[in-house]
Amino acid sequence: MSKKDIFGDDVNEGKTFEDFEQMFAQSEKGLKTRVSVGDVFQGEILSIGKEESFVSTGTPSDGMILTKDLLDENKQVKYQVGDVLDCVVVAIKGGEIRVAKKGSTAAAADSLEDAFDMELPIEGKVTEAVNGGLRVNIQGKTAFCPISQIDSKFVNDVSEYVGRKFEFLITQYDPRGRNIVVSRRKLLDMQKAENEGAFMQKHQPGVVLEGKITRLEKFGAFVELAGGVEGMIHVSELAWSRIHDPKEVVSPGQPVAVKLLKVEETDGGRLKIALSLKQAEGEGNPWTTVPTRFPVGTVVKGTVEKKEVYGLFVTLTPGVTGLLPKSKWRDSVDANTFENKKKGDEIIVQVDQINMDDKKISLGVPGEAEDSSWRAHQTASSSGFASLGDALKGLKINK
Repeated sequence: MSKKDIFGDDVNEGKTFEDFEQMFAQSEKGLKTRVSVGDVFQGEILSIGKEESFVSTGTPSDGMILTKDLLDENKQVKYQVGDVLDCVVVAIKGGEIRVAKKGSTAAAADSLEDAFDMELPIEGKVTEAVNGGLRVNIQGKTAFCPISQIDSKFVNDVSEYVGRKFEFLITQYDPRGRNIVVSRRKLLDMQKAENEGAFMQKHQPGVVLEGKITRLEKFGAFVELAGGVEGMIHVSELAWSRIHDPKEVVSPGQPVAVKLLKVEETDGGRLKIALSLKQAEGEGNPWTTVPTRFPVGTVVKGTVEKKEVYGLFVTLTPGVTGLLPKSKWRDSVDANTFENKKKGDEIIVQVDQINMDDKKISLGVPGEAEDSSWRAHQTASSSGFASLGDALKGLKINK
């Protein structure tokens, strides 16, 4: 390529050959001439091929990266030309620069020392459980993995890891091979952080996602989403009706569809993902129709959802549950009937009170609810005798 091609026709006007050389040198100023194994740099993806892709290295030579190093958990390329990656030089052979995505399990090291220096994952096989951790065979040398570093979750029984192969990061290295410490948890945390970053870019609040319940707590249920990213469903978002324990609705291992409510990063750099099970359902909030569907005074047939010492929880319609306090039926002529009710039994109740803010409904015994009918009876009695029909006048019945 000539100087004319680079700088244009007007470079000939008043310019000498020495000027051209100086301009050419300035155009390459700041450009590194070579890289070394272990160098970490940010490279722009120049092309993506079926087997091999290429990134810029900041030198006149491009770096080759295996395309499988650019795949997501679904084996799909998650990058495009122009994206910038954190890369590490893993080999230079015959003028070819071989690079890998920093922290990627596709990165390969020629030795344990390279893996330690460049923080590259390396495969090892867990051979046995010992006091405080596990022995791991890595390239013929024995390393130690503390029990707290074998997984990102709390581990009670390490025997399930014995005999299996995993990727590890070397956290402590002795060239003589006498003191090598490895961590699988550190690698998992790095991969999780990368997956969380991709999750934040890919998903916006409002989208419905597929996941699996991993564990339950009193305050909610944790859900594993794609790539090991974990979110939480607060107990108030598990169902439209009031529940006391997540196990009433879901169980570990259960696949679920959830709605993404909010994604935020904490001060400690952790990702908080708020999910909703109830809002992922297509029917919507059944409580919006309660005032018109079950107005105070309505007599309705429900189903006993749960029996407690203080009363019965009765489902009026899916997602809407009210409480029939024991004090309401204790002195009723049908007290034994109510006392013998169990979960799943049908029951006739009357709506006494509705609290839309707290989503609570107080129920009573039909014809015996504490409503304003007693006032009418008292007024009638003060001026003379009144019939039973007058006393119950105005009582609503909804079959």
